[in-house]
Amino acid sequence: MTDTTSIILENIHNRRSVRNFTGDPVTKAYLLTLLKAGMAAPSARNRQPLAFVAVTERQTLDALGDGLPYTKMLFKAGACIVVCDDTSVEIQSGANDLWYQDAAAATENILLAVEAMGLGAVWSALYPYPDRESHVRRLLKMPPSVTPFSIIPIGHPTGQDQPKDKFKAEKIHWEEW
Repeated sequence: MTDTTSIILENIHNRRSVRNFTGDPVTKAYLLTLLKAGMAAPSARNRQPLAFVAVTERQTLDALGDGLPYTKMLFKAGACIVVCDDTSVEIQSGANDLWYQDAAAATENILLAVEAMGLGAVWSALYPYPDRESHVRRLLKMPPSVTPFSIIPIGHPTGQDQPKDKFKAEKIHWEEW
């Protein structure tokens, strides 16, 4: 195993859901790096239906947190990224129901990049919860053709949140169930 492989695997295993932030801002340069990571995710039939909204304004972060029941960590986050499906992108036959898989892959890419950069983040679902989707749509002035999939609060971690060992050998089946 190469040093690079070890570093990548260590990053994957150390990724954690961070809900406790210092409140310090996250720079737009960092966010651009994270957005590039999200856009590098695989996409069914290379349709690339995703769009992203990056938020750094404290007032908007707080307003988002006010209306999302499980995303109160936005009050201390330095930024967030909302991963969205844009249905105005031409649909290729057989790929129209796969956008949420693309969005999940992009969300995970962003989370792994956050970990690699020494920041913290947590995945919070918006889709398929109409109340959460409508709150985000309204606040971020999204057109009807856009469906918000996830919101990722991002910030500088306080150190409270630690990685969890989620490996369970009993969940592995070799050759057959």
